[in-house]
Amino acid sequence: MKKIEIWITSQNTEKNYWADIWTYRELFYILSWRDLKVRYKQTALGVLWSVIRPLLTTLIFTVFGTINKLPSEGVAPYAIMVYVAMLPWQFFANALSESSNSLVGNANLISKVYFPRIIIPASAVVTSFVDFLISAGILVLLFVWYQFIPSWHIIFLPFLLFIAFIAAFGCGLYLTALNVKYRDFRYIIPFIVQFGLYVSPVAFSSSMIPEEWRWLYSLNPMVGVIDGFRWAVIGDVSAFSIVSFAISIAICLVILALSIRYFRKTEKTFADLI
Repeated sequence: MKKIEIWITSQNTEKNYWADIWTYRELFYILSWRDLKVRYKQTALGVLWSVIRPLLTTLIFTVFGTINKLPSEGVAPYAIMVYVAMLPWQFFANALSESSNSLVGNANLISKVYFPRIIIPASAVVTSFVDFLISAGILVLLFVWYQFIPSWHIIFLPFLLFIAFIAAFGCGLYLTALNVKYRDFRYIIPFIVQFGLYVSPVAFSSSMIPEEWRWLYSLNPMVGVIDGFRWAVIGDVSAFSIVSFAISIAICLVILALSIRYFRKTEKTFADLI
């Protein structure tokens, strides 16, 4: 009988928690707007940093790819191919970095009042998404410069953005919970981001990976997202595989589910640990 009461109590608590997220939606707006205002405060270039970083990285990769004669499969200029991949990767990298440090950065707020803590990393991901939208404007200029017409597959871009959001939020949620307990992750996360850039198909096409290893390569959740972006924007069908894309989506969903479970399990200890 006691076990049944405990189970019913836990179910009610879980329902109240998700209902509280809607109740505290204004806090979500406030945190997101605050992060947007302070991100580039007292910087000389301001929001231009959200454009400069992916643009310079694309320039470096383009020069490197041209020298080493990396293939662009002939579907688009190499610079466009790289920048299309750089957009979702930069969003993922920014969201991962910002959300993983979000709880520690809001220690005073967490220790004083109750609210669903998941709101904090979620607002950090949304702020990074705004940077993504600003950076996407450069892609339009590249289309004009190279006189390139996007593929009609671009209508599927909102769905791919949703998958990118799931990947970023899932990974960021897990890392931010770990970062509260193990502060070593503030040093590990930059390494993860840098390493992930080189093992993801940003500067090259996934078609360069041998077919028998594509499924293993697709365990990187960003592989399916990046290949999907290229398929949607420039019509690159050589790198896009339904099987690989399905594997990446499945990995994103599994990571999100495990991250939410771990976050909820450790959430009660955040105030004490921070």
